[in-house]
Amino acid sequence: MGMSNITRLSEFILLGLSSRPEDQKTLFVLFLIMYLVTLMGNMLIILAICSDLQLQNPMYFFLSILSFADICYTTVIVPKMLVNFLSETKTISYAECLAQMYFFLAFGNMDSYLLAAMAIDRYVAICNPFHYVTVMNHRLCVLLLVTFTAFSHLHSLLYVLLVSRLTFCTSNVIHHFFCDVNPILKLACSSTSVYRVVAMTEGLASVMAPFGCIVTSYLRILIAVLKIPSAAGKRKAFSTCSSHLTVVSLFYGSISYVYLRPLSSYTIKDRIATVIYTVLTSMLNPFIYSFRNKDMKQSLEKLISRIKSHVDRLSIAKVNKIHGP
Repeated sequence: MGMSNITRLSEFILLGLSSRPEDQKTLFVLFLIMYLVTLMGNMLIILAICSDLQLQNPMYFFLSILSFADICYTTVIVPKMLVNFLSETKTISYAECLAQMYFFLAFGNMDSYLLAAMAIDRYVAICNPFHYVTVMNHRLCVLLLVTFTAFSHLHSLLYVLLVSRLTFCTSNVIHHFFCDVNPILKLACSSTSVYRVVAMTEGLASVMAPFGCIVTSYLRILIAVLKIPSAAGKRKAFSTCSSHLTVVSLFYGSISYVYLRPLSSYTIKDRIATVIYTVLTSMLNPFIYSFRNKDMKQSLEKLISRIKSHVDRLSIAKVNKIHGP
């Protein structure tokens, strides 16, 4: 399709995970279930943290924001993906594509920075426990959140502005299930040199900064834990970090596979890897943090018990209203 046609139509075609018609309904059901589980799991985490006074500390503050970011992150991608599974055209407008890219990058970066903040929190808690309350105070947590949010949105704005300057003259078919950067760059017939320079400087810095914080924090934690004389003390210290390390491994492992490879080698395997950090990680986060965390598990049990009790009272009241006194 020529450049003039694309300009007139102002749309792209998202090829998705599979072009086979017989796969579409199966994929729709699979991703609908994953999306609903993601929404429910992360909402429960947020409600549990907000309703339990024992969880009013920096670690759970950042966890609640991470759950909110995960809900937004998947909502940017999955609903449109579900519509396309049941649609024959699978189109997305040019403006909608840029908007999707903007919020995907913004919330993706937010996840990265929040994981770094949680690593710093664990470092202070384990390596400097007597000053934890004064160092990780509420003012610092809010300041970190505001800073991370600002950086994330400025980062995504820069990339979307650069992409909006590209021209597309060979095809409007995106070999992906959403408007990700690399598949769109492969369609561009204008020079992407400026974009590549920005990606290798600002882009690399925005990824490596939080990752560097995580690595540095855990190296210091490891050194501190190895100095603990008792095996029980070491296990307790490591157990407080295991959930976070699992999420970090899933998130950064899949991102590295996709974005640290040459643009020309972008294949179906990259699309599958993208599912891991866009959908799967967001769905698994609530399970990872609740199953491996005693306080979180107890808080969720109390929340679910209160919800069930409230539903039972509403059901009884409804029955009494129907049957009368």
